[in-house]
Amino acid sequence: MSEDRLNDLFEMRINFMEAIKKSPVNGAPPWPLDLSTKEHQQYVRDIALRGVEEMFEALQHLKNWKPHRQTSVTDFDKDEFLEEIVDAFNYFFELILLAGFTADDFFEMYVKKDKVIHERLKAGY
Repeated sequence: MSEDRLNDLFEMRINFMEAIKKSPVNGAPPWPLDLSTKEHQQYVRDIALRGVEEMFEALQHLKNWKPHRQTSVTDFDKDEFLEEIVDAFNYFFELILLAGFTADDFFEMYVKKDKVIHERLKAGY
């Protein structure tokens, strides 16, 4: 591991994707994908939906979200909740890599978007 944790996360996902590529169960096309093609857009959509499914699995650990619920469930497994979020992030990192972006690309866009949302907040958006 390095001091650059974001890059480490991307490297771990790349290593996993490379291992899957060598696996007999691999159904993944070579990447980066050509997102102008129907086949690759369908593949990306499938990966995105897997990430969304993992987020829904995380949300199922939340038992007190219903506004009409009068009782409180105090049992909450924080580690299981975080594990499901990590599963989702793995799929979302994969999407970034499949599209041919790097950790630097992601970081630069994150910073750019962060400025936009702060400007919106100042403007009363």
